[in-house]
Amino acid sequence: MHRPVLLEESLAALALSPDGVYVDGTFGRGGHSRAILEHLGPRGRLIALDRDPEAERAAREISDSRFSFFRTAFSRLGDVLETPVNGMLFDLGMSSPQIDTPARGFSFRTDGPLDMRMDPDSGTSAAEFLASAEQQQITEVLRDYGEERFAKQIAAAIVAARRGEPLLRTRQLADLVAKTVRTREPGQDPATRTFQALRIYVNRELEEVSLMLPQATARLAAGGRLAVISFHSLEDRIVKRFMQAQAKRGLDDEVPRRLPLRASEMPQPVLKIAGKPVKPTAEEVKNNPRARSATLRVAERTAAPFIPQPPSRIEPGARWRN
Repeated sequence: MHRPVLLEESLAALALSPDGVYVDGTFGRGGHSRAILEHLGPRGRLIALDRDPEAERAAREISDSRFSFFRTAFSRLGDVLETPVNGMLFDLGMSSPQIDTPARGFSFRTDGPLDMRMDPDSGTSAAEFLASAEQQQITEVLRDYGEERFAKQIAAAIVAARRGEPLLRTRQLADLVAKTVRTREPGQDPATRTFQALRIYVNRELEEVSLMLPQATARLAAGGRLAVISFHSLEDRIVKRFMQAQAKRGLDDEVPRRLPLRASEMPQPVLKIAGKPVKPTAEEVKNNPRARSATLRVAERTAAPFIPQPPSRIEPGARWRN
């Protein structure tokens, strides 16, 4: 069973209006969506997106004329929305069913095919990547997306192992990493960072977030809220920097220094940061340990015009450090 993370905090962040139109950009198994629908009136509307076919099957269980589902990545948000909406929520974490289903290949705790794709019908699986990638590319993926200190050693072990037999199962890879990484933080499995890095790379997760944020901002009505829950520092850094940049966009470039202006004459930023980042309570973490690393950031759209700037392409080799 999937427990939606920061549920009450997310609903409060969206400042829901009964007649509003909202987007759940990461439907998962529908926990956030069902809660949003409970707060909407007869004229309210909810649009949900997800690229996982299992999410699509779960969405079919919601029989509500106010609800629409699109099986697509949230980086295609602009293709789905025709008019501005009043709020958007993106939960960037994995759903429990994804992690707990061995056939999906996301978990190092159970044996299954080494897949890791959010959409099993498209793209390259983790096994296919590891079978053909150069050692240096594997090193960069593990280092940049998993912040793995032993990336070079693990990549060398993978390349050496595949000469004997292909790496096709999650248990094969987890055991290989465990033999290669002799030390690790207390309580953390040696394969944690490797699996995180491969999942992020295979699904282009950081690139997806970078493409989604400007589209979401452009399609928010004035006063609409953008709420994003991230689960690791790489995603959270992208969200944080985007919101901060849009909260001061135009102020540095358009106003000459020492020019006397009234507050009403100052250029208006595109977003306003709404409160401080929100973390789960100790009680929530106790009931749902997978929530422990979640961070919710919220920004509110202003009436200022927004001209999206193309995000820089995210590829292995780009260091994600402060």
